[in-house]
Amino acid sequence: MADLVIRDARVMTCDPARGGLGLIDRATIAIEGGKIASVGDDAPRGERELDARGRLVTPGLVDCHTHAIFAGSRAHEFALRAAGKTYVEIQAAGGGIMATLGPTRVTTALDGLLAARLAVMRHGGTTTVEAKTGYDLTADGELRLLELLARHDRVIPTLLAHLVPPERTSDRDAFVREICEQWIPRAKPLARSVDVWCEHNAFTLAETRQIFEAARAHGLPVRGHVGQLSDLGAAELLAEFGALSADHLEYVSDAGIAALARAGTIAVLLPGACVQLRLPPPPVEKFRAAGLRMAVATDLNPGSSYCETLPIQMWLATTHFGMTVEEAWLGVTRHAAEALRVPCGIVAPGARADLVMWWAETPEDIPYRYGTSLVASVFVAGLDAVAK
Repeated sequence: MADLVIRDARVMTCDPARGGLGLIDRATIAIEGGKIASVGDDAPRGERELDARGRLVTPGLVDCHTHAIFAGSRAHEFALRAAGKTYVEIQAAGGGIMATLGPTRVTTALDGLLAARLAVMRHGGTTTVEAKTGYDLTADGELRLLELLARHDRVIPTLLAHLVPPERTSDRDAFVREICEQWIPRAKPLARSVDVWCEHNAFTLAETRQIFEAARAHGLPVRGHVGQLSDLGAAELLAEFGALSADHLEYVSDAGIAALARAGTIAVLLPGACVQLRLPPPPVEKFRAAGLRMAVATDLNPGSSYCETLPIQMWLATTHFGMTVEEAWLGVTRHAAEALRVPCGIVAPGARADLVMWWAETPEDIPYRYGTSLVASVFVAGLDAVAK
């Protein structure tokens, strides 16, 4: 007897073996031991049974790029951008990431702030979250952020070299060595990957290579914030290191796209930040033509994308980036899970039983009705994960 059986569901499996979104009408899902036991016409009896009544059931959403652990507000920067100021201008005036360092370093409420954001994400259908450090930028502080992230179920911690903090700009070479020789070895037991923001106002290409080499020496895979404001050739560097993901990619060369596709790296698109910063959209048509798999994430952060919900990002991806509904859905399920190397994002035997039941019947309903939550139920390991 299964632990849970969901009957009469329109199941969007996202299973590559079924092609496309892998829709199955009037299907039954059986869950045993926190995993999917079967999907299809037949199923055993369940200790608990639910009638979906034809509603859409999908994999739990996977948010593969967030900065969910931080303190403080930068709402005033939103007003400055609305008045025409650019990200770089705001950062040069002491805003941007640097404005978040102080509150994050001193607050004792970080775990509660993180938990509250994760709860909002869960209510929006997100069951797995990647979360980066990067808002302390000291060895002890970054380790503290990793330790807090590791306390939470279904959170994938990433060590992020975000930028060189103001107090270290006079010895940036020593700061990069510190990341390589102290941060990464200490982070290895907790971090699942190492991320670097390679940009003209963050880390150079040479510094990024140095950090990636240290990560590889310690057995940690890499990913990168690349091509957000300019193309420094970091996409090619990520491909060289077999990176899990290349994130942002508003500016990327044809050679960089081809290299990422050959390397099997996932392109993580972040429409919320792109639209808010008034950047050009990534070259989605070129990604598609190259066979580059695309994921979509919130980029939840206090400056450029304070958004916890993936359906809004799906709407932006389809309307502003020119992605299809199928691409957007795969971007928040299977491809996002592949970028994190986690066994979810599909509804297939053996996968995690992380599911969302929607007040909808078709996949397009979710981005189409982006301003309304259509989440009916959320299951994590087959258990109800959202209080009614």
